[in-house]
Amino acid sequence: MPIHIDIHGYSVEIFSFHTIVVGSGAAGLNAADSLYGYGQRNIAVVTEGLQMGVSRNAGSDKQTYYKLTLAGDSADSVADMAQTLFSGGCMHGDLALCEAALSVQAFYKLVGIGVPFPHNRYGEYVGYKTDHDPYRRATSAGPLTSRYMTEKLEAQVKTKGIRIFDGYKVIGIVTDNGECKGLIALNKRQLHPKDGMFVLFNCTNVVFAAGGPAGLYRCSVYPESQTGASGVAFEAGVRGCNLTEWQYGIASVRFRWNLSGSYQQVLPRYVSTDRNGNDACELSAAAFFHPSQMLNNIFLKGYQWPFDARKIENCGSSLIDWLVYREIRERGRRVFLDYTHNPSALQADFGNLGTEARAYLETSGALQATPFERLAHLNPSAIDLYRTHGIDLSAEMLEIAVCAQHNNGGLAVNCWWETNLKHFFAVGEAAGTHGVYRPGGSALNAGQVGGTRAAMYIAHNYTDDAPSADDFIRLAENMLTRKIQLAERMLNNHKGDNVRKIRSAIGDSMSKYAAHVRKTGDIRKVMEEAQSQLAGVAEQTTLAGAHELADAFENIDLITAQYVYTCAMCDYAANGGGSRGSYLVCADGDTDADLPAFVPCNEKLYGMIQEIIYRQGICHTAWTNVRPIPRSDDWFENVWKDYLSNNQY
Repeated sequence: MPIHIDIHGYSVEIFSFHTIVVGSGAAGLNAADSLYGYGQRNIAVVTEGLQMGVSRNAGSDKQTYYKLTLAGDSADSVADMAQTLFSGGCMHGDLALCEAALSVQAFYKLVGIGVPFPHNRYGEYVGYKTDHDPYRRATSAGPLTSRYMTEKLEAQVKTKGIRIFDGYKVIGIVTDNGECKGLIALNKRQLHPKDGMFVLFNCTNVVFAAGGPAGLYRCSVYPESQTGASGVAFEAGVRGCNLTEWQYGIASVRFRWNLSGSYQQVLPRYVSTDRNGNDACELSAAAFFHPSQMLNNIFLKGYQWPFDARKIENCGSSLIDWLVYREIRERGRRVFLDYTHNPSALQADFGNLGTEARAYLETSGALQATPFERLAHLNPSAIDLYRTHGIDLSAEMLEIAVCAQHNNGGLAVNCWWETNLKHFFAVGEAAGTHGVYRPGGSALNAGQVGGTRAAMYIAHNYTDDAPSADDFIRLAENMLTRKIQLAERMLNNHKGDNVRKIRSAIGDSMSKYAAHVRKTGDIRKVMEEAQSQLAGVAEQTTLAGAHELADAFENIDLITAQYVYTCAMCDYAANGGGSRGSYLVCADGDTDADLPAFVPCNEKLYGMIQEIIYRQGICHTAWTNVRPIPRSDDWFENVWKDYLSNNQY
């Protein structure tokens, strides 16, 4: 039962739990379920919206889960998989080893609770190769794999009676002497000043699974319901890492969805129009390569979906992304995929396709007359998906852009997914466990492994009860007072309603200047503007009423994240960082050229990780060497002895 207190005239509820999980995606729900499995009972999930978030609302053509090889005669091992993850650059070796070692445990748990991963008649969970994957480790339950995971894990959490606080937005983390002590939240269902709007959560541990800062970009594949809460963590002094590293790729914009896999392999026509949809013409690649190369690169976008700085030179497939970007950003036009007509370069007998593309279509029986017919043959559910969102691919073109899809960086964690703030763990996309390049689908595995590891450590090491309510109130009162005062200052601004305008400006500036094409001078301007905006955000925000308070606090969170992320990008450039991963760093010059000059990758930085911390309105950065893959004692008797003594924790 909650305790009710009065602070500055506000009626505030206080709930006490041993561990709070923030977020209700696949990573967070698995953390809660795992905590229960390891014996913890006094736990709760706090979520802004149970039906919100990436896990439940995003996917791809064949959404991938990456794990150890579990079929056939291909040699594979935990060490091999760890090396694959580690070799992507800027990834700590102990995290790579954990993600490899627990991948089978995490995968079979999902199988056991009903996620429909396919297996053959003998029980082998067969796989396929994904990007940056030397083996056939990838598997899929279809385009909605993460939704299935989330739904099945939610059922487990509810069956166990774990309490879910639905509709609560975390706006502050209570700390004391470098330790997390609890949370401040807004009850979005009770946004009435002085009557239950603010809620305190008193706890021993927090598992932060709020996802990445999805709301930073306007051109985004993230569902609109996902914004993230990284700014709250930075405000609490949690260290970030690899914040420069994102994934971007071609996606539809009216309904946000990755256009990978068969959406590209069926060879749709790329069409450019003016802003009003007139002056339609086929997107030209004449400045870069022969028309047949354009065809083969469209096909390769199915496998090589993320924009990749290494695939710009030598007529690589990422030139497709550049062409789309140039039309939209530099020429002010719109770009569409047309599934009703073939690209003009495609011969009737498919004779000018490369060996790989032709063999794939022939083997799949997909040599029909139009891209739509080929897609209907290869993947009819891909057509149905768009039809359910009011888009008929047989009759209309699909508007696209190069969009932000995933943050490979995030909050820095150790091998138990604990941050530098003690008792505060980060899992899922909130955790910065990926390097520059990662195999497709490794994010789903990392989220499951991270939640499991955090639960294991909490259950064996952090078992003390939460502080008494009186002690917690003394710790939380100053921060809560500041949040109340901030809310009152915004509520007292009756000059209109600019919450959506502020949000739009954040997304526009990040997509234009800090996405897959970057110029350091432009990013520095975004950074300076964000820092200035943070200093006066209460005075600059005008609300139509208390019902917009959650959105206003969300803007503050995003501006904080914008400042920290762009600080990281500027520091990266100052330390000799160039084009790598999923972005180009442009050299000084005219970006309206066919392809501007860009700064080459600094290979030395692959062995280092940039860390950043936000203190008193200023960012401080440091560069550390990656931790190598551990070479642990695998002699059974020694491991058994340590296990029985809990020495591994």
